[in-house]
Amino acid sequence: MSYVIGIDIGGTNIVCGLLDEQYNLLGKVKQPTEAAKGSDHVFAKINGMIDQLFAETGKDRSKLIAVGAGTPGFIDSDRGVCLFAGNLGWRDLEVAKLLGEYVKVPVFIDNDVRMYVYGETIKGSVQGVDHVYGITLGTGLASGMVNDGKLYYGGGYMAGELGHVHIDGESTPCGCGMKGCLETIASATGIARQARERITQGEESVMQAWFPEGDLSGLTATHVSKAYDEGDRLAIDIMNYTGTVLGKALAYAITLFSPNALVIGGGAALAGERLFKPMREAIQANVYSGYWDKLSIHQGTLIDDGGLIGSAAFARSRV
Repeated sequence: MSYVIGIDIGGTNIVCGLLDEQYNLLGKVKQPTEAAKGSDHVFAKINGMIDQLFAETGKDRSKLIAVGAGTPGFIDSDRGVCLFAGNLGWRDLEVAKLLGEYVKVPVFIDNDVRMYVYGETIKGSVQGVDHVYGITLGTGLASGMVNDGKLYYGGGYMAGELGHVHIDGESTPCGCGMKGCLETIASATGIARQARERITQGEESVMQAWFPEGDLSGLTATHVSKAYDEGDRLAIDIMNYTGTVLGKALAYAITLFSPNALVIGGGAALAGERLFKPMREAIQANVYSGYWDKLSIHQGTLIDDGGLIGSAAFARSRV
């Protein structure tokens, strides 16, 4: 029995998982990333987390054959280089080589969202589907495409940044430097921002009572979902608008890539039908029927484990 490690390196936390040959998750650990302390600190921490996993599971570390890691940003997966990850402060960093010096086995890296979507095709809600387009709705919005079990990268490894298409009539500044990007609306942060701004501008909502001192900085997408369930007109309008905008953007992606399945993950996906109903309606209204008729839409089932499974499978496929 051989083992692989799957890692999700985020700006806030690192999650490491130990997986067997069938990609069963035998154990996982989570620690703060502490990227500000430098990449060597991060890599040493990961090596310690791997030691912890083998100790806790009682497995033999000498049977570890590879490590896979998903990181945010633009990744050259062939060379194992992080071209740019703003929330980690990494640019042109040879992650595979440097982390490999710590863990003493081959390391393979890719974009974290691609790894999540890949994981859903391995063990998740779209297992066995040949052509899958997936998105994650979290702090931002990104996507990945799997064709016949292979990830699609595009030129410069830059395919998938659907969150940075411009939405007509929108002008909210985006972290990428542009304005009115899709992820300023269709993301957990975008949903919360819409609610804060509209309440501040005088619209009424039950959410106001939840923040009696008027400080809305703690308002999240979860609050909007709760207000939606209470019949709050503002929350319903925000979810309908967000789902419609997302659906229209996805209609272009579906027409371009012709997937058989669409999988949606990330924290904002927990809004479920509140968001998915208007999204589905907008997709159907904006694609040719031939695309819609063969498309199945799924909420991701792997949650935090998708990236671990995807990274592990990616690494094993390259050993």
